[in-house]
Amino acid sequence: MSYSETKKPLYRKVNTKARGVRHGFGGDFSHVRHAKRDTREQVRGSMHGRKKRGLDYSPLFKFLLTKVGSNWDEVFSEANARIDRPDPIFWLVALTEDQKRELVCMGESSFFTGLYVDESNILQIVNPNFKQEDLIPSCTCCTHTLNGIPISKAE
Repeated sequence: MSYSETKKPLYRKVNTKARGVRHGFGGDFSHVRHAKRDTREQVRGSMHGRKKRGLDYSPLFKFLLTKVGSNWDEVFSEANARIDRPDPIFWLVALTEDQKRELVCMGESSFFTGLYVDESNILQIVNPNFKQEDLIPSCTCCTHTLNGIPISKAE
């Protein structure tokens, strides 16, 4: 049995049909529909979108944070088996020195501490001294979170 058959996936589907959910500002086809030139290849193109919407990877990020200090190969193989594609892993985990970030923002107000793989192939936190008090919310209207834990409102 593989991980995907025995354990829950590390992502969840969210409701994207609710009121107020915006997916960008483009009306891709509506801008070229009445163009003067012939756009047959645009008309006959696929109607299936390229963006994957409606997936929340917070469980993946929390899983990666619990695996700090573990062997990267084992962590990656388990995480990759439990998600739909490997890209979201590398939103949080840096493999090279220039990719390291102390804080990673996912969405408007969800923050996660950055991770990296060290020379001995161990998953580490970029700045282990970073605390929740170091992150000051930019506004009082949103609920800001650090690693899934709500942060107190700005004064």
